[in-house]
Amino acid sequence: MRAGAPNPVRILVVDDDPGDVLMIEEALADSDVNKVIDVVNDGQEAMEFLRRTGRHAEAHRPDVILLDLNMPRMDGRQVLGEVKRDEDLRTIPIVVLTTSNADTDIVGSYTLQANAYVTKPIDLDDFNDVVHRIDEFFGRVVVLPKRA
Repeated sequence: MRAGAPNPVRILVVDDDPGDVLMIEEALADSDVNKVIDVVNDGQEAMEFLRRTGRHAEAHRPDVILLDLNMPRMDGRQVLGEVKRDEDLRTIPIVVLTTSNADTDIVGSYTLQANAYVTKPIDLDDFNDVVHRIDEFFGRVVVLPKRA
């Protein structure tokens, strides 16, 4: 647990692929970083969660967002743009975690102020390693903004 952080790190996973969500959840569960994981399946639901509307009225503000780019209804690029334009949400770190390694997606995500861009590895062990590193970084290394 991070020094001075008695509360668990709240992670919002935004991904429409149930297999990837399961692998992310399992990799995150396989560490001793104190955390709570919330999952939404597309960008529109992510914005409802972040704005605490509809069925997400009781949602807790996440400390970090793991965001896939390619999703139905509202893709990750649109979510990234909306979050970073929103004065109340823009301080939440966003890690783009996606299968795309296209330069346009990488540059576009950083242009929209993503805090990090990580390509999902195909190999399961590599995938777990990447998620563990993200978990360690945000769970132990960085100082996150206090929740409003």
